[in-house]
Amino acid sequence: MSQAPLLADAQHSQERLLVIYTGGTIGMQHHVNGLAPAGDFAPRLARALHQLPVRLQQALPAYDLISYAPLIDSSAATPLTWQQLAADIAERFANYRGFVVIHGTDTLSWTAASLAYQLQGLDRPVVLTGAMAPLEASDSDALENLYGALRFAANSELQEVAIYFAGRLLRGTRAIKQHSEAVEAFSSPSYPLLGERVGDDFILYPSRGLAYQQRGAPRFELLDYQPLANGEVVRITLWPGIAPWQLASWLSHSDVKGALLQLWGAGNLPDNPALLAVIAKASGEGKLIAAISQCPQGSVHMGAYAAGHGLADAGVLSGDDMTPEAAYTKLVHLIAQPISLEDQRRRFLTALVGER
Repeated sequence: MSQAPLLADAQHSQERLLVIYTGGTIGMQHHVNGLAPAGDFAPRLARALHQLPVRLQQALPAYDLISYAPLIDSSAATPLTWQQLAADIAERFANYRGFVVIHGTDTLSWTAASLAYQLQGLDRPVVLTGAMAPLEASDSDALENLYGALRFAANSELQEVAIYFAGRLLRGTRAIKQHSEAVEAFSSPSYPLLGERVGDDFILYPSRGLAYQQRGAPRFELLDYQPLANGEVVRITLWPGIAPWQLASWLSHSDVKGALLQLWGAGNLPDNPALLAVIAKASGEGKLIAAISQCPQGSVHMGAYAAGHGLADAGVLSGDDMTPEAAYTKLVHLIAQPISLEDQRRRFLTALVGER
């Protein structure tokens, strides 16, 4: 991916925001074969913001904008996309008071979770947003989402990666996309809102934020995700009738380095010792394996039921109440680090950025 060069006048930019446009529905325009990514987003955004009432325009922070080339549909994002975004923010971090990432909605929450792990210890906002309809479409949610993201990204009390969508500010590691069509596409099933729009005001709830839980300078962990960008970490959702050979086809593959299992209820597995043996074998080979529930709310409690007994002994780590996005991107982030398996396991069970 390529983008605009760093601004030479760093002092000029320190009171500004940086907006990074990666693509997605929000910037698409109609072409012969339907909606497709479109460029020239800076003037298009400026025109849209100029349509707002004067009182709202006056509250807008100053910003600069860079665009990725090529623009992507977020369904094409990979761990390398997450790595690129984190590196671009880190490179420009000292020059801006906050950041807005414009992203397609399909994997927006995955990118937000990954950025949170890579940009630990933030002392300023990184806000992701997108839209369910293009910016120029009638009745689009794009302008409101962009305006709200800019407003929250200018609030110095917000010191973490967040998602602004449909009037609500969500923790990046707690958000999921729950609807493919509705304007309120994102939710935070296991953590309250970080903030919300009330009329013309954008209210932040500081006591819910990471700024009150972490101190010290940013401790970014910018890692090489290339060895994990080709499916080396798998996600397996159980289904009725899953057979040991099917599970083994993933976990026993020599390229697989980690796996996220989505179990039933509080962490249940079919009563088949052969399934547990497949998992134990993979864990014994040094593969990092974690489990969460298929239910969007609640935690896994492996061993609470007989059907989940033995998972911990097989080396499976509890994902507690983590979202699939937060659990999967955490596995990628930990496996990418040159640390021992025991340290990877310990860090997975530790809340790093409010994800569990």
